[in-house]
Amino acid sequence: MISTLHRGGSRIVLSQVEIGRLTLTQQRMAIRSGRYQEHTAGLAAGRLQANLAILPQAYAADFEAFCRENPAPCPLVGKSDAGNPIWSALGDIDIRTDVPAYNVYRNGELHDTVPDITDLWQPDMVAFALGCSFTFESALIAGGIRMPHIEGNTTVPMYRTNLQTRSVGPFGGGMVVSMRLIPDEQVPLAEEITARYPWAHGAPVHTGDAQEIGINDITRPDWGDPPLGRGTPVFWGCGVTPQNALAQARLPLCITHTPGRMLITDISDTEDAFV
Repeated sequence: MISTLHRGGSRIVLSQVEIGRLTLTQQRMAIRSGRYQEHTAGLAAGRLQANLAILPQAYAADFEAFCRENPAPCPLVGKSDAGNPIWSALGDIDIRTDVPAYNVYRNGELHDTVPDITDLWQPDMVAFALGCSFTFESALIAGGIRMPHIEGNTTVPMYRTNLQTRSVGPFGGGMVVSMRLIPDEQVPLAEEITARYPWAHGAPVHTGDAQEIGINDITRPDWGDPPLGRGTPVFWGCGVTPQNALAQARLPLCITHTPGRMLITDISDTEDAFV
């Protein structure tokens, strides 16, 4: 049974508008304490947001190779030391508490969704940070392209596709994409801007007819909320892809972020580095 998030207890829970007014350090402390458990779109402008995958060290080499073979949906920006939940290379980060919500998988099945994995942490665990398209959204906005899901306080829609990843070891399966409706005349600009961020999925993997990549109805995403706004559907590789790969591998235990609820790092969104 999947649990209800509850770490905040009797503490004041912040809204997305309220947390958006805080500094990066304050935002992280609100997440760490359980006072904020919602999506992180629009937060920490200028900083890299990351998808998170945590798995046993025995599978880490294959998973790293899988990410390097599939950089569009799985742009690898960091790998932690085995067993160490403190990830100083990314900032003042505690992997066990600094994501608003975590998905816990056992034998390939989603077992639980929790706001804290302190009790689940094991001495052989390795964490991987993968770039997130939330990072380039600030650049799109600065370029004059609206992000209606941020304005409407919703989670960007994400979809399963018929695009296949390159398998490595037990990891493989279909690619997941995120989608934004971009005004027709701004599509070339959106492609140009996002191509500057290869560590945050980079340029789109598809533009236009969603059925060409196996999506029958863009109003019914597999994750996130229905799209807002009007324009051409533009699709980017999505960090939910490795969650599919982890599920397919059917590991005894692995942990990821909950889609839309990212790890906020101290790394500049203009820095292209593996840490």
